[in-house]
Amino acid sequence: MASSDDPRVVEREAKEKKHEKEEGHEEKGGFFDKVKDFIEDVGEKIEEAIGFGKPTADVAAVHLPCINLEKAEIVVDVLITNPNPIPIPLIDINYLIESDGRKLVSGLIPDAGTIHAHGSETVKIPVTLIYNDIKSTYHDIKPGSIIPYRVKVDLIVDVPIFGRITLPLEKTGEIPVPYKPDIDVEKIHFDKFSFEETMASLHLKLDNKNDFDLGLNSLDYEFWLADISIASAEINKSTTIEKNGTTRMEIPISFRPKDFGSALWDMIRGRGTGYSMKGNIDVNTPFGHMKLPISKEGGSTRLKKGDDEDDGED
Repeated sequence: MASSDDPRVVEREAKEKKHEKEEGHEEKGGFFDKVKDFIEDVGEKIEEAIGFGKPTADVAAVHLPCINLEKAEIVVDVLITNPNPIPIPLIDINYLIESDGRKLVSGLIPDAGTIHAHGSETVKIPVTLIYNDIKSTYHDIKPGSIIPYRVKVDLIVDVPIFGRITLPLEKTGEIPVPYKPDIDVEKIHFDKFSFEETMASLHLKLDNKNDFDLGLNSLDYEFWLADISIASAEINKSTTIEKNGTTRMEIPISFRPKDFGSALWDMIRGRGTGYSMKGNIDVNTPFGHMKLPISKEGGSTRLKKGDDEDDGED
């Protein structure tokens, strides 16, 4: 029997060929690994020699410069540091604001500027949240609530040697969805009651429908009895309207009934009438300053003279 017919010889030859093939792969892999290490080593030496490095970035702050019932203006401050001896271009800024994994707003800012050599720059990213868009998309987001947010920013820079680099950043926080307070004139108390001059005080009730406190600074208003505007003013009034709470206040007014004709005088003597009131309150909140509208149309109130007995209501 020939040696080639011996199964033991065939098996030994197969094992030898497999071993030679594996050695070839190891030699080939080792060669490429060495080339890769060499290139990385050369890159590091070049970087050290000419002083190039990767830039760094961080979200320094998130500001809410303007909040009202329609929108929230957000400014994201991103601090970028360039360690390189030459300026580097900030090619694009991609941003996304989400709440509980749901997109609120996103966008792209192209050609966002240049970061100076061996310097730091604060790049401001302006974003506007339109509340109607959010509430129409996510029906569980209610006026008066506070929602969590996450800001995601991708900065794309072009650095010599490294090429284009993406610097991902994140920042979390909370943002309000404000709701206008309810206002009611519980009564009008007349201190001086005459056709020539009438002095009175409006007993107001303000209901805060928000999940955050309102620090009242001032109030401006115009007040109508029936369809006749009898008073308007701006007053400074400092008080805190607690979240989902109620506060009461008195506003002095004075007017001359004779200037409005006999109809107003007859209405006042009737000791009850309809009223309307519109204006704004200037407040501080945990999220910054706000100016919120107040309004009441078609309300009815009681008219009380100074010598009338109070019925125990504030």
